[in-house]
Amino acid sequence: MPAGESSAADASVMSARETYTEATTGYWQELTPDIPVRFSPTPPYRFGYPATLPCGRILVLPLRQLPDGDRAVASLIANQASHLVVAALADHMATQARAFDAEIIVGLPTLGLAFASLVAERLGQPRYVPLGYSRKFWYDDALSEPVWSITSPEAGKKLRLDPNLLPLIEGRRVVIVDDAISTGATAIAAVRLLRTIGADIAGMVVAMKQTNRWQAATAPLPVRAVYGCPLFQRGEDGWIPLTETQPDIP
Repeated sequence: MPAGESSAADASVMSARETYTEATTGYWQELTPDIPVRFSPTPPYRFGYPATLPCGRILVLPLRQLPDGDRAVASLIANQASHLVVAALADHMATQARAFDAEIIVGLPTLGLAFASLVAERLGQPRYVPLGYSRKFWYDDALSEPVWSITSPEAGKKLRLDPNLLPLIEGRRVVIVDDAISTGATAIAAVRLLRTIGADIAGMVVAMKQTNRWQAATAPLPVRAVYGCPLFQRGEDGWIPLTETQPDIP
């Protein structure tokens, strides 16, 4: 085989194996006025995807290759983010939540709890109601709903409300807060649980809409977000956003 053909074949193999992902240790730590120079402002994207917040600042999100190997999503892990980033996102989430004119915030586990208390505080509410997955011995199984998510697919997991918190949301107008919405499975479980106990669900606020695949499942629940990210398809030089999966903002 001619040398040129061998080199081209080797390059093709290397390209096919390249994930264009990296360790996320340095992500979610800062907001910048411009896109950092090592990240591309246009597709194809390698390693990071720049999301623009309503204030105009940039938050670079790491790209995570999905198990099928051909697609990727932009990721936010709130409990690994800096205080500055979490606070800034909470500021914008509170602006979106204020439009729902709710009496109390209900936070979803696990990462939504990083934002729920901050959003409630910014709305002038003295507390919020957390939902959880673990069952304390005094819990009532009637105040639970089964849930499955793409990142936590284990069977038997249930979304639960501490019965002592029932009076805080029973018959009241609430806003659900989470870090992100992806498939909508957790949101649907929360809606079922809250409606069972008679809560009036005004809407949901998240930091990130991760693609738009959740929309059909959660309709007609109004969902507002700080920013949104599409699904990405693997290309020879990086990840290409699938424009049809870009969610509307807010």
